[in-house]
Amino acid sequence: MEGIVIKTTGQTYRVLTPTGEVAECTLKGNFRLKSISTTSPVVIGDHVVFEQNNSNTFVITSISPRRNEVVRRSSNLSKQAHIIASNIDLAALIITVNYPPTSTVFIDRFLAAVESFKIPAMLIVNKMDLYDEHEKEEVLRLKTMYESIGYPVLTFSAETTEGIEVLKQALMGKITLLSGNSGVGKSSVINCLIPDAAVKIHSISAYHNRGMHTTTFSEMFALPFGGFVIDTPGIKGFGMVDMMPEEVSHYFREMFALSSQCRYSNCTHLHEPGCAVMDALEQGLIHPSRYASYVSIFEEFEKGKYR
Repeated sequence: MEGIVIKTTGQTYRVLTPTGEVAECTLKGNFRLKSISTTSPVVIGDHVVFEQNNSNTFVITSISPRRNEVVRRSSNLSKQAHIIASNIDLAALIITVNYPPTSTVFIDRFLAAVESFKIPAMLIVNKMDLYDEHEKEEVLRLKTMYESIGYPVLTFSAETTEGIEVLKQALMGKITLLSGNSGVGKSSVINCLIPDAAVKIHSISAYHNRGMHTTTFSEMFALPFGGFVIDTPGIKGFGMVDMMPEEVSHYFREMFALSSQCRYSNCTHLHEPGCAVMDALEQGLIHPSRYASYVSIFEEFEKGKYR
């Protein structure tokens, strides 16, 4: 039997078959004996083959090759990477300009990581019903900046469902990874898209204006209008792995487009003479916040944070 993994809970895996049946599976023993560099050999989005064993339970026996995967460093001190999901068509980052605010460094880290995974990305600005005029101006500024780079930016309110038809159209027929800082409303967005999903929601911590973690394990939900969304645990930082410092600029689209014009082929875009990226920054062709994000990520890689 074949299917796609729609939920993992550490030891068990929920697999959806083409006929709509769901099987609770475990891993065949030889998977656990293999030397792997990730925290789990099976993740959300994997296409697997499973069988029923003598004890009338289901066991995953093989995994199909992945088209792509989204990875972040494991939260423990090991060198293992944590694969969040695989076979993704779209990565959507839910952001808020307040309640709580999402930093542009976080946004740019996410976009650069997704670029490295070769997955299309978009931004969803949630909680539009809460913003005053100043905050709506900030939304417009972000929308203008990121759309000029080539990332679609949708505005939405999970409270009023304003913008839901445009959002549905963007997600229709795709397997979409939904991510974002805790408190930005991932669960609320999913509940709007799938009224019977009943995803648990926690209120914002007013004292810190930050969210509390709601999702414990990743889970894939079928969209009633076609496609799937994957809800992932709230993450306070989105890191990249298996990358050298000099490769970071490759995943900032506007910088990579200019890098061939730099005087030196190994230009870091930090101090070298004849740097086309720094020239564009001075001319206002690259946004200062994007460049600042690039510098912060580059410096983290130089310090070996992700190795």
